[in-house]
Amino acid sequence: MRDEKQMVSADDDRVEAIKKDSTKTDSGMSKRYPVALFLYVVLGVLVWFTVGDGTVLVLRHRVEMRWIPLFVIGTFVLRTVLARQAERIRRGE
Repeated sequence: MRDEKQMVSADDDRVEAIKKDSTKTDSGMSKRYPVALFLYVVLGVLVWFTVGDGTVLVLRHRVEMRWIPLFVIGTFVLRTVLARQAERIRRGE
């Protein structure tokens, strides 16, 4: 009987430790999110001013070269935003 109570107590301690670790991770993620978005903006500005004015054909349409890396960066921004929203839903916010 005492062994079962000790095991339950140990399990409860593990659950509490996991909850504490997850709140540390969540606060770290919420602090890094604005920094990540700011860095995406900086990267986009750098691309805009460094990539030349050439054009390429994409699906039979002429597209300026600078829009291609901006599109790629935009997909990373979308992925970051969706990941944060998914994390907020998991936490119940």
